[in-house]
Amino acid sequence: MQTQAPSIWKHSVRVGLLGGAVAILLSLVGMVAAFGERYIVSGLFTMGQVILLAPILVMVYSGIRRIAPQPANRVGAAHKVILSGLLSGLVGSALLALLLIGKFVDLRVMFVNASPKLFGILTFNQELTLGLLILLGTGMLAGGLTGGVFLLPQRLRSIFLQGLLWVILVGLLRDLIVTVTFRWGPLAAVIKQFFAISGLKPLGAVIIFVLIGALRYWRSNQPMQKRESLLTNGKSYVRWLTLAGIALVLILLPPVLGVFFSEILSNVGMYILMGIGLNIVVGFAGLLDLGYVAFFAIGAYTVGVLTSPELSANPLTYWQALPFAMIISLLAGIILGLPVLRMRGDYLAIATLGFGEIVRLLALSDWLRPWLGGTQGIQLIAQPRIGPLLLNTQQEMYYLFLIGIGIVAFVAWRLKDSRLGRTWMALREDEDVAKAMGINHVSAKLMAFATGAVFSGLAGTIFAAKLTSVYPHSMNFMVSINVLCLIIIGGMGSIPGVFIGALVLIGAPELLREFAEFRYLVYGALLVAMMLIRPEGLWPEARRKLELHEEEVAAGKMAVAGIEVTSKNPGE
Repeated sequence: MQTQAPSIWKHSVRVGLLGGAVAILLSLVGMVAAFGERYIVSGLFTMGQVILLAPILVMVYSGIRRIAPQPANRVGAAHKVILSGLLSGLVGSALLALLLIGKFVDLRVMFVNASPKLFGILTFNQELTLGLLILLGTGMLAGGLTGGVFLLPQRLRSIFLQGLLWVILVGLLRDLIVTVTFRWGPLAAVIKQFFAISGLKPLGAVIIFVLIGALRYWRSNQPMQKRESLLTNGKSYVRWLTLAGIALVLILLPPVLGVFFSEILSNVGMYILMGIGLNIVVGFAGLLDLGYVAFFAIGAYTVGVLTSPELSANPLTYWQALPFAMIISLLAGIILGLPVLRMRGDYLAIATLGFGEIVRLLALSDWLRPWLGGTQGIQLIAQPRIGPLLLNTQQEMYYLFLIGIGIVAFVAWRLKDSRLGRTWMALREDEDVAKAMGINHVSAKLMAFATGAVFSGLAGTIFAAKLTSVYPHSMNFMVSINVLCLIIIGGMGSIPGVFIGALVLIGAPELLREFAEFRYLVYGALLVAMMLIRPEGLWPEARRKLELHEEEVAAGKMAVAGIEVTSKNPGE
């Protein structure tokens, strides 16, 4: 114990210094001052104060998790956890207090955001001495409370943290929630009672905290086996009712959310269509395709060429051009697959990247300008018509994306556990062993490229019809990167993960408009945190999740068997 205690305090000081350094960074980029008047809970605390203290508290919590004793010893060592939190909070706030030298030295020569407004937030709008004491005391108290939260039983800790996060999230998104719900009649009036002019009312914050806590407590009391049995063991009607409820909500979203959010949903739907296709190529078959946007462009340009009166004397309708676009996309997938059959890994990625750039440069070239429009693109592309109804608004095009997603997701779901799907997964795990077992890798790879190309081409046709135009600049390399990123975020090889990844990667930046010019900074930080916490993705495939947590599962089995797990590092 005598040798362990100093390491705990040194660790606490390091954690406090790191948290304080991050808080200083956020202060000097201007986030704290920018949100200094944006309340989370009206009259109690602002978003600026949350941004100021959150890095310190997060680092304190993660630091305590590393040094915390086992549950059997936690009661006896509770005072050490509390003292560690107090020390880390004090060190972090003391480092943050160094910014107050700006009251005596003009820091704005180097840091333009070291403004009097920032100093007012740091001192809680008090005189310097009193404000400094309040800052140190607040950091110290917050660190100690963080240690106390960690000492709570797992269930109560989870309830508390989720309730607090939901209060912060709802308070931050106050304007968005009020805007979306203003047309809901009496329900909108009820919801508005939770909010003040800025942020939540204190009573509204308490109600949300209690509701989230109660819901979390109820869910934690439901055994996992019981929840799974409702969906698997003869309770199929529950599953179908759930799916019917989700479908009803999706159908009702456009009239409820309005035009702006329908546009966001349409963009998310477009990336879901592309993501499901690339998930087959990358997630199922393990073929890294960085030129995937080429098939999206081929589908869009095919519809444009066949339906635009600018390029065709007898233009087709959208529905007449759709089969041609999908067939050409399929052929393009096969054409790409043939030369790269022997390539793997980085070499395959570079080859497919080249294919994507070739398609974009051909669309830009003057050589094909009479047929593809060159840099001017193609305009007046036909929009889909169902009987007398012309789908020409954002809300109506949303339903076309929804139908396409339903068809594509069903096909991908049926393919995953089919003979072909298992062939793809065998190639992904070990191509040499798969070929030794007699698997025809040529046809399997070509089928993966062709299927993914068809799905991407379908997304391109709807995109072109939605805008009634298509330009080569819309088909750049970053589209392929975004689709690949959403697959990784959602979970490689997971079909539900594609939906979650698209919502996070495409939808989240629009919801983060509350952060104005800082939204991509916040977005990037969230992505980094997400990948650190859930490297397997937000909704991973079972096999992928097992691969990334094999050591944890093995350690758990050994612990159950009574075998002591020793560290691989002899110094530990």
